[in-house]
Amino acid sequence: MTSRLLGGGAFVLALALALPATAQIAVSGNDNRRRLVNGANTVVQNPPADTITIIDLGGRTPRALGEVALSHSVVGPPTSVAITPDERFAIVTSAERLDPADPTKVQPDNRVQVVDLRATPPRVTQTVEAGAGPSGVSINRAGTLVLVANRNAGTVSVFRFVNGMLAPVSTVTVGNATSSPAHVQFTPDGRRALVTRDDAAASFVSVLAIDGETVTKTDRDITAGLRPYGMGITPDGRWAVAANIGRGGGDNDTITLINLQREPYLAVDTVSVGPTPEGIQVSPDNRHVAVTIHNGSARPQGHPLRGRAQLIMLRIDNGRLREVARAPIGDWAQGIAFSRDGRTVLVQNMADRNIGVFRFENGRLRDTGQRIPTNGGPAAIRTADAPPAPPPPARPRG
Repeated sequence: MTSRLLGGGAFVLALALALPATAQIAVSGNDNRRRLVNGANTVVQNPPADTITIIDLGGRTPRALGEVALSHSVVGPPTSVAITPDERFAIVTSAERLDPADPTKVQPDNRVQVVDLRATPPRVTQTVEAGAGPSGVSINRAGTLVLVANRNAGTVSVFRFVNGMLAPVSTVTVGNATSSPAHVQFTPDGRRALVTRDDAAASFVSVLAIDGETVTKTDRDITAGLRPYGMGITPDGRWAVAANIGRGGGDNDTITLINLQREPYLAVDTVSVGPTPEGIQVSPDNRHVAVTIHNGSARPQGHPLRGRAQLIMLRIDNGRLREVARAPIGDWAQGIAFSRDGRTVLVQNMADRNIGVFRFENGRLRDTGQRIPTNGGPAAIRTADAPPAPPPPARPRG
């Protein structure tokens, strides 16, 4: 695999990535295999390699540091990239590949790649196999265990992660091959994981139990909205949110709030946000949820259901979701990433092949106008999971 440096040589990149006190790394996975052509999701003939873009999100103005060529896919939720807690490695899944017998078609892939972000230059250091259609991926807070949702196999792959290397541990059956586990995410304490299943016949969020490296499916399936897909969990472990993408028929779709403060976990609120909420992420302060909706933006010009994609900010208030802001974004929007202070928000515009930069302050969203270009359509983005926010200061007595 090859890599390319942006804005300087290898020393500049190595220096930037060696400053964890000031830098925060985001990684965008970019798909060169698919593009929108007059509203049609089209397989590109003889495409260049897919890439990841490495972004420094630590300053007020985010900047691209470099890119690495690998295999990635817009198929699946925009959480098919994960970063280790120390920001040393990225783990990137590849849900599909070109059909070698017919390059005008695609077929499920099964590859999971490890990228050393601090190598000079950054590079893929390992490729392993998961199940068919590996999509959402997560790393526990200890940085020792990795889960991958295999959307075309109905399973979750469990990997040990030691010294920058993945080793297979087990495969957990979530449902049949059509149960479509889309994303899997650890709870912050590492004792449970949640799996979104976007099979319309089920529309569940399943719960996994974790004991060391032993991962098992529990009998708890949480009923969410229609086809839960993307998901986020607040850093304090109190809430989960699932983006329910629906049928894609132009109707308003929903976000489900799940209470994780007691077991069994319960869905406590579901709110309408607009057509096809694909990207979803929680803020570092545990209080806000950012959502991207397609809103028909991937449809042809002139289509009666075509609209402008939007970034929506919701607030978690006493077990309910309440919209506080929204702003227009680019077409075919995908994933979202927050800066550590929650004030900078990155939004992927797949059709426009760039990442928009927004500011969120005092309950208001502002488009800064900055766009970070990507080599490929940006399809998934993550930062290292935020540590728990500190508790509010104690009030003086008396």
